[in-house]
Amino acid sequence: MNKIKDLFKARWMSSLVFLILLFLITGIADHNFLTYSNIINCFNTATMYTLLAIGIAFVIMTGEIDVSIGATLGLTAAMTGLIAQSGGSIGKMLLVCVAVGAAVGVVNGMGVAFFGVPSLIFTLGTNGLIRGLIYIVTDGRTVENFGGPIAYYGNKELFGQITLYYALTILLVAVAHVLLTRTRKGKYFIAVGDNPGGANLVGISVFRTKLIAYILCGVFAGIAGYVFASKYRQVMTVAGNGYEMTAIAACVLGGISLSGGLGNMVGAAIGAVIMSSISRLLVFIGLPSDYNNTITGVMLIVIVVVDSLTQRRSIEMSRRKRLLSRTAVGAAKGGDEA
Repeated sequence: MNKIKDLFKARWMSSLVFLILLFLITGIADHNFLTYSNIINCFNTATMYTLLAIGIAFVIMTGEIDVSIGATLGLTAAMTGLIAQSGGSIGKMLLVCVAVGAAVGVVNGMGVAFFGVPSLIFTLGTNGLIRGLIYIVTDGRTVENFGGPIAYYGNKELFGQITLYYALTILLVAVAHVLLTRTRKGKYFIAVGDNPGGANLVGISVFRTKLIAYILCGVFAGIAGYVFASKYRQVMTVAGNGYEMTAIAACVLGGISLSGGLGNMVGAAIGAVIMSSISRLLVFIGLPSDYNNTITGVMLIVIVVVDSLTQRRSIEMSRRKRLLSRTAVGAAKGGDEA
């Protein structure tokens, strides 16, 4: 019974309820939406956003941010397309994507954790650098007309219309969730985000934890780049532009605090489905897709404001409890002296 109560108190449960309400409201607006095919498509189209959300969740949990993941996706997607054009294997593509993503993560991690540069500023600079590399690698042209195995697996379904890539993504979500909640080193990410000074005092390396978080973030962005190329079979120079904001919004919507130290991967995955479903839901509601960016921006602002107010309320309640406990102790001592 206690486990059930704790389940409903979890922050990600509110995201799940919100997702269900979105589907129901859309179904009321257009009864054609509430079909298995439409609903499962909302999950399948969330594959790339889920991968990005998982990666950046590690970083956000440590109290930092990474706005270069969209550019990393674009670069690795372009490199995947170029390798496919030359007849390279899927193994080579994945190896390149993971290596490039990890390299970007190392650069970001060193800049933020070692040199102490504010994460927003440093990763913004990295974003510009990677965008420039995309133009150099592709000569400013769209990478297209590639096929082979990568095109075959792009939209391949396993069972129940669930695509291969989304099934593998859910597996990665499960692994990341177990890592964060069941392993000692996995809990370091939360500990560092909650209290860096305290984490250092108990022997947790803040530098190493943040560096690993950025490397994981880069790796997941690289994998998302491979999925992007495989799914769309063409990569423009602006590929991934704006994806970082959607991934951040997905994490916060899923209950991960921007100040760090709170959240889990399940919430990030649910948030990714919500953010990726907006454009599809707008079609059934009857609104043009032009509202997509506006609604996403409004949701991001509302989510950040609510998260900030929630954090402030939590801090005030903690202070009030400490004050009340101290007052109670003082009163008890005064009674004993009398």
